[in-house]
Amino acid sequence: MLINCGPLSTFTQARYVIVLSTGKRLVLFRLPSIDPSGSKPNEAQGWSYYAMEAECPHAGGPMADSQVDIEDSAYIASCPWHAYDFNVETGESSVGIKACTFAVDVSGESVMLDFPVEDGEKVELGKVEPVSEKVKLKHARPSDKTKSANATEDDAQEDPGMAHYLADDATLCDWAVHILTTANPEHKIELTTHLFAIFTEKESSSSPMELGRGTVTAPDQPPREKMITMDPSAMPRTGKGGTLKSRIAMLHALANIELWAIDLAIDICVRFATFQTEQSSQLLPRAFFHDWLKVASDEAKHFSLLRTRIEEMGSYFGALPVHHSLWLSAMETAHDVRARISIIALVHEARGLDVNPMTIQKFRNNRDDESVQALEVIHNDEITHVTTGHRWLSWICDQEGTDPVQVFRSNVSKHFKGPIRGPFNEEARLQAGMDRRYYENTPIAAS
Repeated sequence: MLINCGPLSTFTQARYVIVLSTGKRLVLFRLPSIDPSGSKPNEAQGWSYYAMEAECPHAGGPMADSQVDIEDSAYIASCPWHAYDFNVETGESSVGIKACTFAVDVSGESVMLDFPVEDGEKVELGKVEPVSEKVKLKHARPSDKTKSANATEDDAQEDPGMAHYLADDATLCDWAVHILTTANPEHKIELTTHLFAIFTEKESSSSPMELGRGTVTAPDQPPREKMITMDPSAMPRTGKGGTLKSRIAMLHALANIELWAIDLAIDICVRFATFQTEQSSQLLPRAFFHDWLKVASDEAKHFSLLRTRIEEMGSYFGALPVHHSLWLSAMETAHDVRARISIIALVHEARGLDVNPMTIQKFRNNRDDESVQALEVIHNDEITHVTTGHRWLSWICDQEGTDPVQVFRSNVSKHFKGPIRGPFNEEARLQAGMDRRYYENTPIAAS
């Protein structure tokens, strides 16, 4: 049966989650037409529309957050959890499994979804949810004509609302150090999302961005602007979310974590750019840098969502004290990328998967739906971040002939104080690739 999802003119973003009355969730893609003739029912005004099941048939990963690329004149969506790829029109995959896809007709003034039903079954549209994709910047990003070489340090000082952009020939490591040494959080998130965008764009061109391995050095600690810093043990309690003050404190603490998470993902790109695996002497491939820039861009989005929500609630980021404990973990693991991934991605980020649902429930109990929406975006993204850590620790161990579980557990015993505490979100951890062998009965004796 055909389900009317709404007027065509209201669909302006790249992807939407369609929720049907049965609870079934689909993802609707709005992508630039590969063939601009517009001769197909799913094409209109230079755009093509595709619908597929919202959960990856492999392990339930969120296809709304998938990476979409063009291969052999077709759009391919790759699941963010385990990179299973699917043709968005046919559902076919290179790994042998198939996703359910649904025909879309936009030949009229509405987006019509062809959804199969049993005889006599009635299915209606529940709701249409645009997928949050963009960082919420406070200032408009300068145009190509005013950024890069034309934007100097003096310009940035004269106009604090404008971030300083590097020249077009800047390397990835140049950009990384520039972002790490940028104190203004609004500039940091703007530059981070820009770097991921241009790196990704150049990857598919004949002139990919130079990495600049070993040409610059990461700072010992990224600076912070106008922040009250305290020892983690002296931080005031945030409460349980029962009051507005408590919820602001909770979101402020999370925003501080996200701001440091940007630096951690950027730092891993420059600090370990010259890393070579033992025995095989393999340099980290370009996909390593792309993956961590994607994590950094996500963290920038997360910070912007939380900062925006804090301001909507009558406060601002910087109004409360913060701590730097995440960066202390970064310095503890600055000597070894295996240790860095183990502690930051597979301990700290994985712990976020455990506590996020409980935090979200506190806000839901207090009917703070706007905060819930932001926190749910963050939780879904963070599953992919743990996946990234698991994927690259596994790659390094595969090159070196070692067991990633044992490498992880050894690094935990050396560089993490105390045990990894539950309760564990076993489902989310498993979705990210971490089975119980990684976190049960830790720490172990150091080897």
